[in-house]
Amino acid sequence: MIGRLLGRLALVGAGCVGYGFWEARNFVVRRRSVAILPAGAAPIRLLHVSDIHLMARQHYKLDFVRALAGLEPDLVVTTGDNWCEEQALAPLLRAWGRLRDVPGVFVFGSNDYEAPTFRPPMAYLLRSTEGREGRKRPLQVEQLRAGYRERGWVDVDETRTLITVRGVTFEFRGTDDAHLGRDDYSLVAGPPSPQADVSIGVTHAPYLRVLDAMAADGVDLILAGHTHGGQVCVPYYGALVTNCDLDPIRAKGLSTHTADGRTSHLHVSAGMGSSPFATYRFACPPEVTVLTLTAADANGWSQRTRIDCTSAFGPLGVWRSLVARVVRDDEAAGSNPVTPTSGRPL
Repeated sequence: MIGRLLGRLALVGAGCVGYGFWEARNFVVRRRSVAILPAGAAPIRLLHVSDIHLMARQHYKLDFVRALAGLEPDLVVTTGDNWCEEQALAPLLRAWGRLRDVPGVFVFGSNDYEAPTFRPPMAYLLRSTEGREGRKRPLQVEQLRAGYRERGWVDVDETRTLITVRGVTFEFRGTDDAHLGRDDYSLVAGPPSPQADVSIGVTHAPYLRVLDAMAADGVDLILAGHTHGGQVCVPYYGALVTNCDLDPIRAKGLSTHTADGRTSHLHVSAGMGSSPFATYRFACPPEVTVLTLTAADANGWSQRTRIDCTSAFGPLGVWRSLVARVVRDDEAAGSNPVTPTSGRPL
């Protein structure tokens, strides 16, 4: 009897492992709305992409990135960890295609500076990788920076910029990677520009010191990645870790962050990829997010909003032979609850 039980457990374990490798290629497009635009402004679609972790041979990722142009965003924001090797640069730039002509901003993460090295696949559940710069092979990050800038995307690592889209002026401020301790928020600190209608903060790793500073300065929306949504999650519970000091309940999705009496919307992307040494996810599919920015009410907030995703594929067809789904944040098995842990509910 014990032997049969152990055999069944082994089969279940093998099935979970197999599913995890499959899920890592099962991309999701999430859609949420955030009410931060001035009264009377038309909706603006912001595409948030993070943690592609691309290797040149990963054609399934390239196909997915190439298909994202069909979402027709008005803004593109990428929050780092774009590649794992320099050979991935040319294929990645080609895959972005006409999205590189859409107004966009970017910051870098740790794996933009250094190539990943082997670690036991589940090691991150036990120990953070914070501050390990210099232990890996450096990547030619300036080549990546030049490629992203070439057709107009703006590097907001430790700087601010103003971008006007459909009559709305956005101020973006960003920090370099906090996971490696490269962030210096003092370089972008202060209240939003009086020329800006909306202020957005961009960072790779959502460390509390960065979130606190941005929220206290009155930033309307903060965008981050890094966490992979926990990567290996417990179904119907969520993430166990975030690889930073953010609480696991906010490892992915839309929530809020409050500091010094001010509250910002926070969106953390679970990202598209993972380390090439751990191409595995469980109850946390790889994702990109379309945030539809809408006009705020008189109090600057809206009630928690759902977007109808049934027609979200639009002109994308079937993701060019990929298996893809468009779901809401709380529809994927293992998604974290979207009710925020601080501030007013969305």
